[in-house]
Amino acid sequence: MVPRYTRPQMAAIWSPEERFRIWFEIEALAAEAMAQLGTIPAEAARVIREKGAPRAASIGPAEVEAIDAIERVTRHDVIAFLTWMGEGIGPEARFMHQGMTSSDVLDTALAVQMTRACDLLIADVDALLAALRARAEEHKYTPTIGRSHGIHAEPTTFGLKLAGHYAEFARNRARLAAARAEIATCAISGPVGTFASVDPRVEAFVAERLGLAVEPVSTQVIPRDRHAAFFAALAVVAAGIERLATEVRHLQRSEVREAEEFFHAGQKGSSAMPHKRNPVLSENLTGLARLVRGHVVPALENVALWHERDISHSSVERVIAPDATIALDFALARTTGMMEKLTVYPERMAENLESLGGVVHSQKVLLALTQAGMSREESYAAVQAAAMATWTRLGKPDARSFAANLLANPAVAARLDAAALQAAMDPQRDFRHVDTVFARVFAGA
Repeated sequence: MVPRYTRPQMAAIWSPEERFRIWFEIEALAAEAMAQLGTIPAEAARVIREKGAPRAASIGPAEVEAIDAIERVTRHDVIAFLTWMGEGIGPEARFMHQGMTSSDVLDTALAVQMTRACDLLIADVDALLAALRARAEEHKYTPTIGRSHGIHAEPTTFGLKLAGHYAEFARNRARLAAARAEIATCAISGPVGTFASVDPRVEAFVAERLGLAVEPVSTQVIPRDRHAAFFAALAVVAAGIERLATEVRHLQRSEVREAEEFFHAGQKGSSAMPHKRNPVLSENLTGLARLVRGHVVPALENVALWHERDISHSSVERVIAPDATIALDFALARTTGMMEKLTVYPERMAENLESLGGVVHSQKVLLALTQAGMSREESYAAVQAAAMATWTRLGKPDARSFAANLLANPAVAARLDAAALQAAMDPQRDFRHVDTVFARVFAGA
């Protein structure tokens, strides 16, 4: 991922230095388990840990280049790493990697990296949930117009809008937790996964120390359906980000102006038009969400490997694992900041709510007429006629309100007087159950 969209903590997980340190930890733990089982000398395991740990901890750019230089000769990254480590450990290094295959190291290390990345993403979602809840509570009863198909529908509150996004990200948090559990598996089973040259107890030992579960059957690699599920979960989170970003983008349109991204002092919206205040954050989030979702198909295609293993998945994962998690980490943090500072205009919301002369209350009038004895078909026809008369004359000198057009119909006036009509069109009727919805959404939060 490009530095522009990379946060240091997530980037550190995917750095070559950290990857090599995880590789060493897997090898050292495996050696310690083998020593306990009597497979290798206990002294060898002790030396591997005592000499290898400082060497691994000191890995920096120069050391990475030294390992890469070996790989340019061996054409094998794990062998290059073991060779470099052996130079510092000495003769006891021959007991490293006993009975293991490179996938044991690579796949288990990837599981460690992905679980650590997922922990950061879950923390990111927690921060976003806190921001959404605070703004939802702030605007719990702020009236605004609900839209379907982009057209004014019925009144809602801005708090209810945000509560819906909160509920979605609460589900996304659960999805990430499930994805973490699925990907957190260890495989130290040797060539083709038969444990022919390594005791299964070694795998169990390493898994416990790394906080992973053992892979029940690993062929020679951890099955990639686990990874596909992980990237699918990231994609769903990204989709939630885009849904929220799209809402902000629409609310910031000049014709709407109900909310907008915070505009900083000194910020410029356009190189050509000084008046512009563009929704750049939400547009950026839309793009990042597309990027994260784009990694799902390659992850799904990685599931079908040849027989017990091939490396067609490897090149894909070297790209999508860091890129997807880094991009989503950045996007979640940006979404949180955008929502914390979002500028909301309740007065504009109220103006838009009443801008169509009251037609947004048409359903309540329809129901009132049916309850007053008019058939549904007659009620619908009368209400629609009054709504269309209101809509088409908006802004014209002879324009009348929805209520006036309704009362001009003798059939309506015979059923509802002005007071009854006003009661039916009271916006507060739309908000009677806001507390119920909030209790459902935020119960236990």
